[in-house]
Amino acid sequence: MHRWRSVATLVLVCSGACFAALGPQPVLRGEDLQTTDNQIGRYGGTLIVAQRSEPKTLNPVIAADAPSREVIGRLTADLIHINRASQQTEPALAKSWGISKDGRIFTIKLRHGLRFSDGQPFNADDVVFSFQVYLDEKVHSSQRDLLVVGGKPIEVQKIDQYMVRFTLSQPYAAAERIFDSLAMMPRHLLEKPYKEGQFAQVWALTTSPAEMAGMGPFRMKEYVPGQKIVLERNPYYWKADQSKNRLPYLDELAFLFVGNEDAQVIRFQAGETDIISRLSADNYALLSKDAASRGTAFFDLGPSLEYDFLVFNLNDLKKDTDNIAAKQAWFREVKFRQAVSSAIDRDSIVKLVYAGHGAALWGNVSPSNKQWVDQVLPHPPRSLERARELLKSAGFAWRADGALLDRQGKVVEFSIITSTSNAQRTKMATLIQDDLSKLGMNVHVVPLEFRAVLDRVFQTYDYEASIMALGGGDADPNPEMNVWLSSGGTHLWHLGESTPATHWEAQIDQLMQKQMVQLKYKERKHLYDQVQETVAANVPFIFLATPDVLVGATRTLGNFKPAILDPNTLWNVEQLYFLPGNGTPAGGKP
Repeated sequence: MHRWRSVATLVLVCSGACFAALGPQPVLRGEDLQTTDNQIGRYGGTLIVAQRSEPKTLNPVIAADAPSREVIGRLTADLIHINRASQQTEPALAKSWGISKDGRIFTIKLRHGLRFSDGQPFNADDVVFSFQVYLDEKVHSSQRDLLVVGGKPIEVQKIDQYMVRFTLSQPYAAAERIFDSLAMMPRHLLEKPYKEGQFAQVWALTTSPAEMAGMGPFRMKEYVPGQKIVLERNPYYWKADQSKNRLPYLDELAFLFVGNEDAQVIRFQAGETDIISRLSADNYALLSKDAASRGTAFFDLGPSLEYDFLVFNLNDLKKDTDNIAAKQAWFREVKFRQAVSSAIDRDSIVKLVYAGHGAALWGNVSPSNKQWVDQVLPHPPRSLERARELLKSAGFAWRADGALLDRQGKVVEFSIITSTSNAQRTKMATLIQDDLSKLGMNVHVVPLEFRAVLDRVFQTYDYEASIMALGGGDADPNPEMNVWLSSGGTHLWHLGESTPATHWEAQIDQLMQKQMVQLKYKERKHLYDQVQETVAANVPFIFLATPDVLVGATRTLGNFKPAILDPNTLWNVEQLYFLPGNGTPAGGKP
């Protein structure tokens, strides 16, 4: 028995009717399940993984943080899915789809006879409702940017119970990929709170499992604040293996909240968890040394699609932030940002933070994304001399003791916030602190709890600079629309712009909109290269590095196929199963 099972009693109690535990339900006549081609597994067991921080919400429309989306992705499903191994689209809740000759009308045929995890039927009404929510400006969905083509929201129309038509104002490049990770939601549960203007409040962590339903392989079972979330098998899941066994094989999937990577490692070493991902190079080396004797296996999949970056706060500030406003004059100066970028030793970050298991970055596209990376983007070496020239030309000067002064004679001093749950980014901040001290900048590193970092960056704007990471969900540029459009929900350096604040942001807006509707790859690639070059020249993000995807798992886990795209390890969780062996496999039940 795992240690965590003996901790504290459950504090979340179902109100009203709770789900009864059900095994996989028999396939009914007329139920159009998707057949997978994985190795046939066996039923049973609880898969246990550790998260560094607790999710903020289980609402798929408003979730922005990775821990929330990791859990939500196992509770929900999309119409068309990007296979994380092949990186190609494949049918999901939609059995098939077609595009009109002019590239503007997209028609989806749904699978017949599917049910939500509470047993209620899924059909076109749920699809239309889901897109109504995603497209509602008042809901503030980060996915909305993807669904606005040529300045007009996609029109969604029910044709019949199992067919939906999407009409675009212009052709849309890689149109089928926009449906990936757009969770289809239950109209029968969420229409009422949506109409009452309460959608942002639905599916909080404390919501009763009986009030939630999705199309994912699992459904909510219990939540213990500060400790864990446990999901149980969705007995009505819409996939089956080649022997017609309804998936998933696992009884339960448990997420433990452990605080940081070191705690993740301790749990994995003790055999209390079954999968570990987002490993640091140090811990990867530590764990892989005796992997065979411990019955574990580890994988370096190469550079991820994620990009680590330093971002300065250029937001329109709220009250009580005058101390930040005084420093924004520096941050808005492009030569200041270029100087900071020039002073950072990226090679040292790769060596000291990732022990060589990573790659330096000067743009937002990873070198592993060979289809879209701009091969001619400059990779200038670190140069303190160039950094000083840039600062001098922008009106900065140095005091006799070496401290950097602005035009008004004020010492250049600022803080960088990082997440305590991510040791790598905290280490990056310390290295950058040292790099910038050589320019006379006084930089303070301020570690905060992950949710506090998100709150300051996305809500209060109470920060000066932060180290964060984005990307990883898809190799295609379109999922990045919400980052690079000035109106985007993840336009982190300046959120909530009603119009582009700068000429170069307006340029990026135009280029991203053009590439989105360009159907020829060569033309589209040219446009996206220009985006990468404009971003690199103006450095709203100071790109640092991308880590290799380093993961591990118990050898008793069948069908484990880690991938570069997020989620790296749980993307095919419905196919995972525990192999028969001597005694109880880690995470399994006897």
